[in-house]
Amino acid sequence: MFDRLKQAFASISSAVRERKLSEGELDNLLFEFQISLIESDVAQEVAEKLTNDVKSGLVGTKVERSDATSELVRRRLKLSLENAFVGAGAIDVLGNVKKKDGEPYVVLFLGINGTGKTTTIAKFAQMLKKNGASVVCAAGDTHRPGAIEQLIEHADRVGVKVVSQRYGADPAAVGRDGLLYAKAHHIDVLLVDTAGRMQTNQNLMEEMSKIVRVVNPDLKLFVADSLIGNDAVSQAKLFDKYTGFDGVVLTKADADVKGGAALSIVCSTGKPVLYLGVGQTYDDLVPFDYHKFVDSLFQQPN
Repeated sequence: MFDRLKQAFASISSAVRERKLSEGELDNLLFEFQISLIESDVAQEVAEKLTNDVKSGLVGTKVERSDATSELVRRRLKLSLENAFVGAGAIDVLGNVKKKDGEPYVVLFLGINGTGKTTTIAKFAQMLKKNGASVVCAAGDTHRPGAIEQLIEHADRVGVKVVSQRYGADPAAVGRDGLLYAKAHHIDVLLVDTAGRMQTNQNLMEEMSKIVRVVNPDLKLFVADSLIGNDAVSQAKLFDKYTGFDGVVLTKADADVKGGAALSIVCSTGKPVLYLGVGQTYDDLVPFDYHKFVDSLFQQPN
């Protein structure tokens, strides 16, 4: 995973180590680094920030060919990345579920069609059940034909009930029904599906805001396809504007050779990536470890 992004970070460190750089050559090298980041699906604003961090770290330093200068660049980049992930914070989902103490923990899933949101809900249910929590789902996607049946099919496979209404029903009402069911049956966690909103449709985005107000979820998760690059960043920004989501699940991470989505979303929204979808089975949802992610970026790509 993330080979293209690893190559971008490796290239600047090796270039500083192997070449004696004048000020003009350094500017050219940093520009090349910035382009490499953008080609790795890093948002332009994030690429510019990382480039400026490297440059400011070298101010007053004689930039010459040396392992010491290469290590300085590497440390500066690593610190910048770690600061971004630390600033985004962390959420202990399983711990927070246990803290509810009798009240359902409500998770609202957000994102456009095609990101793997419904499958992610089933994976989430599987993870929760394996950790001893009872789960029910609410089929809040009442607009897309087949969406309710799709959720029911996934839920049946992991042994979870789905609360649903007819197509065209108010999604907020479906979420409320799911919450009432969870309370009445002493269910630990309610997972609420939503329609795959096109982020450019303001009316639908405002409807999403209504669901948030009515259901009042404990956790709002934005589900993003890691393969769509900078589109994931623009989607995340707009969903955050209307819903104030808490964290991110990145799907298809096992197929992501570029790797810029995780870095860009965290830096652009200040929200943490919590989980990665890394395969097709219901067990293929893993916690995102930013320490491992950052360390991996400074290893030689395969």
